Amino acid sequence: MSAKPKITLSTLQARKRERRKISMITCYDYSTARLMEEAGIDSLLVGDTYAEVCLGHDTTLPMTLEHLVTLAEAVRRGAPLVFLVGDMPYLSYQVCAEEAIRNAGQFMARAGCDCVKVEVDRRLARTVEAMSAATIPVMAHLGLKPQSIQTVGGYRIQGKSAPDALRLIEDAKMMVEAGAIALLLEAIPAEVAAIITEQASVPVIGIVAGPSVDGQVVVFHDMVGYGGGHPPRSVKRYADLYNVLIAAFKEYARDVSGGVFPAADNCVSMDSSELGKLRRALSGGERTNGERVSSDRAAGV
Repeated sequence: MSAKPKITLSTLQARKRERRKISMITCYDYSTARLMEEAGIDSLLVGDTYAEVCLGHDTTLPMTLEHLVTLAEAVRRGAPLVFLVGDMPYLSYQVCAEEAIRNAGQFMARAGCDCVKVEVDRRLARTVEAMSAATIPVMAHLGLKPQSIQTVGGYRIQGKSAPDALRLIEDAKMMVEAGAIALLLEAIPAEVAAIITEQASVPVIGIVAGPSVDGQVVVFHDMVGYGGGHPPRSVKRYADLYNVLIAAFKEYARDVSGGVFPAADNCVSMDSSELGKLRRALSGGERTNGERVSSDRAAGV
């Protein structure tokens, strides 16, 4: 049996041509990455959502570049074959194209990412173009942009009116022309996402963007009921880890308080001969190396 192949941009492009859907989940650690790759997930996104679901912040804005790159390194070690996307945090690419290239290079060179994701509209088309020219593969994130929620008034569906939808469609086209290798559409009407997907020559990933996109991404904590962040109303829950973990923690607390844990099977014991030597040493007999010790010194062993 041949080894499982590495998923590359060419893989995703072929999936689009063949109308085979792409699966993507957020991931932030080595152990979970191993499970996701083994389960056959195509792509992992090391998202700035970590700030909300793991660090407890109200927004993604406090996430730092260094922290995200470190997480991406861990995820890559756990899942060497997936298409790995590094999420560029707030102000790591908006200031200037040169800084965007330098910071994106951290994800590529240090973490071995396959591309980086940036939240954009037409105002950042030149930045995307510059990053692409510098050999940085860019996934352009359009629609609801969590790093910009202060300017849009919160977590709201984007592109619901005809003018707004037209602007989104035009922005998507501009990103592809600027060199983006993929698009991510968040919280936009399914009809608008379908138009963008049909027109775009690159893979289009959606989150709350309907079924017509080339692939779907979900936040890990949302899909397994782990809690945290801002789960969309339309999220499908595939597990209920919240109640599973609460039950496990409660049982552990009961076992500890009741003296049930640790049991004999959970302990490590000394060899009986070594235990005998230790007891003789503590009672003033010989040390294990044969040296005689006084009772008062043995008491301090």
